[in-house]
Amino acid sequence: MSTIYQSAAGANELQRRYQEALQAWPVAAEHLRLPTREGETFVIASGPEDAPPLLLLHGSGANTAAWQDDIATWSRHFRTYAVDVIGEPGRSAPSRPPLASDAPALWLDDVLKGLGITDTAIVGMSLGGWLALDYATRRPERVTRLGLLCPGGVGKQKMGVVFTFLLLRPFGRWGALRSARAATGLDTPQTRHLLDHVMLTFQHFKPRTERLPVFPDSTLRRLTMPVLVTAGARDAMFDSAQTARRMRRCAPHATVNLLPEAGHALLGQTASVLAFLRG
Repeated sequence: MSTIYQSAAGANELQRRYQEALQAWPVAAEHLRLPTREGETFVIASGPEDAPPLLLLHGSGANTAAWQDDIATWSRHFRTYAVDVIGEPGRSAPSRPPLASDAPALWLDDVLKGLGITDTAIVGMSLGGWLALDYATRRPERVTRLGLLCPGGVGKQKMGVVFTFLLLRPFGRWGALRSARAATGLDTPQTRHLLDHVMLTFQHFKPRTERLPVFPDSTLRRLTMPVLVTAGARDAMFDSAQTARRMRRCAPHATVNLLPEAGHALLGQTASVLAFLRG
């Protein structure tokens, strides 16, 4: 049993749900399994093979299914590569190398090598946004455009939601529901199915517990490529106002959107991200 799940039965249930999501992938796709120094990495490739590449990195507690509402639009213009981040509930290896090291960037080096691409646009959300930022600051020559959705590593990480989760966990489904609402900001009838999925995932999955390293100003100033940052002002995970201030100061060429009514889970960004990616 993998150490990233609460139990073998829980792992099997999440993988069953993931298989259903993969079968519902809205466009033709190729499933790739790439060897890397951190173990096998699963990638879904969609779109014309001769189109510009676009690498997609999802957040914690997620997998490539996070991009299902975007992929039909983006893959008309790009060869999209949706990556199952290692150590998360997808089909990649359970490896979790330390974030405060060059290991994540070396892993992405291996991913790009396996895909046969030298440079690419990258879109990342939350933990995936942190990974994208880390890679872009270490390998700026390999990142053509950088799209960040509620990224970690810029604004202060809020730990209050973690304590809320721990306090409410003994209260069963009611406590889990309160925790999930607080963490994601998903609190409408239209998003109830997404909230249920988050609850199921964290019932069976053990998320990373380490804080995301914060990038110093000197590191953020290495971002020379076009950058888009979109964050929710009501984000319970990260201080989005601080994220916006620091990005505007350290990367003045970046487009920074702070959505006043949005939380950590950003919905409906397909068109705005595409407009940025197409320049």
